[in-house]
Amino acid sequence: MKKPQTLPPDPARLVEGLRDTGYDFNMALADITDNSLDADASTISVNIAMDLGGEISVWVADDGYGMNEAELENAMKYGSESKKDPSSLGKFGLGLKTASTAFCRKFSVVSRAKDTDPYLKAVWDLDHVVNKHEWELLWEDPSKEEIAILDKIATKGSSTLVKWEKIDRLLQQYDSPGGKFARKAINKIIDSFIDHIGMVYQRFIDKTDTRARNVTVFVNNIAVQPWNPFCTEENRTEVVAQENSVSVQLPDGKKSAFAIKAYVVPRPEEFSSAEAAKKAKISNEYQGIYVYRENRLIQPATWMNMFRKEPHFTLLRVEFSFNHVLDLGFNVDIKKSRILLNETLFDWIQRWLTPPRNAAEQRYRKGQKKDAMDKTLNAHDGSNASIGAKEESVIISSVKILNEAANEAEVTNPQGTFIIKLPIIKPSKNGQIVVDPVESIDDGLLWEPCIIDTHHGVRINKGHEYYRKIYVPNLYSGVTIQGMDSLLWAICEAELGTMNAETKKHFNALRYEVSRLLRELVEDLPEPDLENGS
Repeated sequence: MKKPQTLPPDPARLVEGLRDTGYDFNMALADITDNSLDADASTISVNIAMDLGGEISVWVADDGYGMNEAELENAMKYGSESKKDPSSLGKFGLGLKTASTAFCRKFSVVSRAKDTDPYLKAVWDLDHVVNKHEWELLWEDPSKEEIAILDKIATKGSSTLVKWEKIDRLLQQYDSPGGKFARKAINKIIDSFIDHIGMVYQRFIDKTDTRARNVTVFVNNIAVQPWNPFCTEENRTEVVAQENSVSVQLPDGKKSAFAIKAYVVPRPEEFSSAEAAKKAKISNEYQGIYVYRENRLIQPATWMNMFRKEPHFTLLRVEFSFNHVLDLGFNVDIKKSRILLNETLFDWIQRWLTPPRNAAEQRYRKGQKKDAMDKTLNAHDGSNASIGAKEESVIISSVKILNEAANEAEVTNPQGTFIIKLPIIKPSKNGQIVVDPVESIDDGLLWEPCIIDTHHGVRINKGHEYYRKIYVPNLYSGVTIQGMDSLLWAICEAELGTMNAETKKHFNALRYEVSRLLRELVEDLPEPDLENGS
């Protein structure tokens, strides 16, 4: 039998392959920032810039504890030795390398452990590795610019700088590399990263949050502001469910716990100011579970395949927090970008979320109904004009008001003359003579016949699901609204024109059952876009 042998991987193929581990830019640069936090930095400075020729530079500097030669060599090693603190944000000894080379072909780390030590600089150059066909780490003298950056931030003596060069995967190729389109693209990347950092490290950079130590992060010399997805500073934010310690048994038999908390945030018009509402980012994209490991957000705004993101749950945001002990149980990935739940825990969280989802939907629908009603003020004007103009030529019954206060009327049609109860109302505005949209109708009916100032009319319930799901998306389509209004008006006139003493009660039952069925049939239709009427 052949003896065991050492079989090192091909340097060129592996170093190129490790560039494709799935990092996006925000995730990659945040991974570098994790190392600064693990080094107990209190100040972290990130710089992303483009020169006139289109050359991009990225670096991260911090005032953390720094590294001596042995420590720096270990940090640059692919699969470096594990850190002494198991709660560190870095986990697998690959983040610095794979995150950097996902976007650049050369990166360096310059560091010193104390102010009496010289700065040391280690470099991985992928082109050098490929050409030499060796895992050959380069050592260089730090430049004056690099030393100046570190001296500026090294208030405690120690500091570290991570610098990316030969950046080849951040921007597409532009005809003018340093032109306005390329510059616009890099500015968009910078803005996105600032937002990402404010969200991911909110607990660290928010001076009022006591769960994590305070850190100041600068991007291009501007301090990043924290973004709290749960809007806890708003009076109208509600905590609708909370578990401070949910026990989890790990595969090795050990136990730990996580915390979960569900918030229903205000509707946009309920915020303390328009600026606060804009900052809260109330949209479909930001609903879901926010997963925190050791106070660092690793997975934002996801339902983990438990539910679809639907508009009526837009106001629900859930905080899920755990520590490093649960890494194995939650299968934290190399990028620290997601967790995987076992079937038991998945089912428990899905059931636990039912009441919070109901609370969020209730608040959302309350606002939707109000907005829908506001937008229907003039939606039926065309129907009133067109149906009103033809009313006399198409009616098949005559109605005489007997007692307006008691809504009592006498109906005469080909079947005879009958006394019925019928809503007798005045126009709510000029011209509203045959179609009257109202906030609600008894028994949840979608429609009912009525008399509007002697005219044969129809009352339509704006609070009914059919109105919200079918009418509201078409509020800007006059032809569609007139078509649906004409249908309901015609049904009402047919009811008045064909009823008799025996059948009049059956028409009431018919309206009730049709309204019930329509409510169920449209239940799964998408929520209307009230901004665009679609």
